[in-house]
Amino acid sequence: MTDQVWEYEGYAPEDERLRESLCALGNGYFATRGALPECAADEVHYPGTYVAGCYNRLTSEVAGRGVENEDMVNLPNWLPLRFRLPGGPWLTPDTATVLDHRQTLHLTSGMLERRTRYGLGEGRALVVRQERLVHMGDPHVAALRTEFTAEGFDGTLEVEAALDGTVTNAGVPRYRDLDGRHLTHVHTGAADGTVWLRCRTRTSDIRVGMAARLSADTPVTVRCDGPRPAQHTVLRLTDGRPVTVDKTIALHTSRDPAISDPLYAAVDRVGRVPGFDVLLDDHITAWDQLWRRADLDVPGEPGRILRLHLFHVLQTLSPHTADLDVGVPARGLHGEAYRGHVFWDELFVLPYLNLHFPEVSRALLRYRHRRLEQACTAAREVGRRGAMYPWQSGSDGREETQRLHLNPNSGRWLPDHSRLQHHVGSAIAYNVWQYCQASGDAEFLQTKGAEMLLQIARFWGDAAVYDEDLGRHRIKGVVGPDEYHDAYPGAELPGLDDNTYTNVTAAWVLARTLEVLDDLPESRRRELVERTGLDGGELEQWEDVSRTLHVPLHAGVISQFEGYGDLEELDWDGYRRKYGDIRRLDRILEAEGDTVNRYQASKQADVLMLGYLFSPAELAGLFRRLGVAVDDETWSRTVDHYLTRTSHGSTLSGLVHGWVLARARRAEAWKFCQEALQGDVADLQGGTTGEGIHLGAMAGTLDFVQRGLTGLETRAGALWLDPVPLPELSSYGFVLRYQGHWDVRLRLSRGRLEIAVPESEASPIEVRLPDRSVSLRPGESGHLLLVG
Repeated sequence: MTDQVWEYEGYAPEDERLRESLCALGNGYFATRGALPECAADEVHYPGTYVAGCYNRLTSEVAGRGVENEDMVNLPNWLPLRFRLPGGPWLTPDTATVLDHRQTLHLTSGMLERRTRYGLGEGRALVVRQERLVHMGDPHVAALRTEFTAEGFDGTLEVEAALDGTVTNAGVPRYRDLDGRHLTHVHTGAADGTVWLRCRTRTSDIRVGMAARLSADTPVTVRCDGPRPAQHTVLRLTDGRPVTVDKTIALHTSRDPAISDPLYAAVDRVGRVPGFDVLLDDHITAWDQLWRRADLDVPGEPGRILRLHLFHVLQTLSPHTADLDVGVPARGLHGEAYRGHVFWDELFVLPYLNLHFPEVSRALLRYRHRRLEQACTAAREVGRRGAMYPWQSGSDGREETQRLHLNPNSGRWLPDHSRLQHHVGSAIAYNVWQYCQASGDAEFLQTKGAEMLLQIARFWGDAAVYDEDLGRHRIKGVVGPDEYHDAYPGAELPGLDDNTYTNVTAAWVLARTLEVLDDLPESRRRELVERTGLDGGELEQWEDVSRTLHVPLHAGVISQFEGYGDLEELDWDGYRRKYGDIRRLDRILEAEGDTVNRYQASKQADVLMLGYLFSPAELAGLFRRLGVAVDDETWSRTVDHYLTRTSHGSTLSGLVHGWVLARARRAEAWKFCQEALQGDVADLQGGTTGEGIHLGAMAGTLDFVQRGLTGLETRAGALWLDPVPLPELSSYGFVLRYQGHWDVRLRLSRGRLEIAVPESEASPIEVRLPDRSVSLRPGESGHLLLVG
């Protein structure tokens, strides 16, 4: 393999789900898993097509109670194309002899190629070669070219291409006890050489229209009985001569702008699109433009994986996303894990997008702003002011976190308290600030951004309670990023007090919001104050809380939460000997009748997340503001403490640890960086990648190169750089878009930093290194030797 392709050799049923996720194709509007078109959904294969933001809500009976869940809907499958010799069975890799099989994902062109050689007996074989694309230029179009070549015989081949309206959401085994029948009113028909299918979601009432046409050198017939409209042709095969059929589809939903009816739009579009060759040329052009804006040059195996990660980020969040009302789905548009919900993953995704596709970042933040009212309603319902954003968000911004979750180790349904992760609000505020600093979008900061910051700050100001004994403010009853700990041992109520990550980020939100409000133009500030009822007393309270939130410590280490130091130590070596992989330690302990709440054991980075979000200087400033004595030695001890007490049950964990260690102890950083790179491609979580990629971890690895290793910050109107040399990544380069400058090129190599600013009418870029500042005008390049 090269960094231009991702390839699998041989057919391995046990790996199909993983390959289907990693070979999925998308364009930001919709994506389709890399399943083989001749195979239906079963225990091996799972074709799935998902439109961004297309959700439906159903209620299921679980453990004697009704449980409501909203899911990203698996839409009708456009892939089916099967084939057989006359009178014989349909050929699939599971039922026929496979002589050779290869699947190749062409990253540069966004095209999936497969080549399978089926053995037919008596020296005969059928070679099937397919090229598939989900069009990056026209977000409503996909196409499949199939080339058949007979070896050792002449004859005919029956080919059937269909649209399948019988699909359900069944891609995650632990959800299968829940209702997955999201589609209803499936109707099919034919018109002008195409077949079509229309349906709607059962409760959200999103109408879906899909149309397909089949092009071949032989006559095509149509059958439209039932929910699976099909086109059929019989090909004439001659030994050694390829014969081709092309299938082209169009997909629309009633959420689309500028259409009157999704079915009419789909039929009209599929009738107008050009042939496969022209479609492919236009598709490659669109991808070329994306790659230019996101150019990344990292040598070797890390570079190859990073390019795959970038490919999947761009397929999920492309420039088409800028026109949609969608958030960042934690598992991409690649599968049904987490039900397609939006968590806090934009915290790891937007820092990368900000410097390449700021229009996409803005759209993702507008998704949050449109749901600000819902977040304020949620806060009022629990007696709080301001905005309480949900831990899991979907269509309308209400809390989508399930009340119960299944432990597959024990088979028991358990209470789910992860909705207490109110730190998601701080993540949204952080993303607003980072986006505006990188893009220079003062208009957004002064309008929608300021509104979100104000209401999130208001929530934290109201949530903080003053403790007379401590002489500090406290935030109680929350869950931190760790997720393992959701209650104190033996407690009747869930929640923890003074989670350090939550408190420190809340203090940052309060301080930053005060700064933003102070800098607003007077007329805008007056409008915001009038609309929100903000008064001077509230601002004084925010100032006080931002300086007095409690940060607990124990044994010279920053505590994850108050009382953490009183928990028992876990026999880590014993559990590793007993179970091997203990990433999901919570499930292991629960199945034993124990609980992880009793132990100093974390699923993923919690306190150390602070070292991911903030540079050492900024983090030190936050602790000083809070009056907490955290020097370099204390932070180093804290890093050591949690390194040995974290099971890395999240793909984000290795990324954060690698980021922190790159600045604390470089020799150890690469091990965690490798885990972050391998998380999905090697399926380190044990079967989870087949249910959808981990988008935050993929984008985070890109940002590790872009910001983590370079120490890049966008603040105070300058690019700040403090590079960290890692021997394993001694030379790399990338482009970025910064405050109106397109294609600013950076390259680091062996103690040397090169920056090239393209010609434009924009202002000079101020570049600040630890020991100097440099101003570069458009058209200039800087070659800087790094100290240390």
